[in-house]
Amino acid sequence: MDCIFCKIINREIPAEIVYEDEELLAFRDLSPQAPVHVLIIPKMHIDSLDEINESAEHKEIFGHLLAKVHEIAAELGLENGYRLVCNQGRDGLQTVKHLHFHLLGGRQMTWPPG
Repeated sequence: MDCIFCKIINREIPAEIVYEDEELLAFRDLSPQAPVHVLIIPKMHIDSLDEINESAEHKEIFGHLLAKVHEIAAELGLENGYRLVCNQGRDGLQTVKHLHFHLLGGRQMTWPPG
């Protein structure tokens, strides 16, 4: 597979990992857009949000991911809040075809974001 995130999961490409368990990997973004910018990805390759289905496996993975966000944020010192972003498709500026969430913090976020 030619997916850069799958290569990070398989340790073929180095990354600064901040959290890992059996289902998830979180690592620092190489081009941070905030003082703290971490990508949270499922270890299962899923291209995008549009690929998520009602299967028990997907429900378990994404329930687990959302339940872990606050733990990862707390470990990174984001006690004043954070933003969780998921880009979908070309117009949403999804640049890697592996579902991922951007955890951003360490400063006050602006609005509108786009």
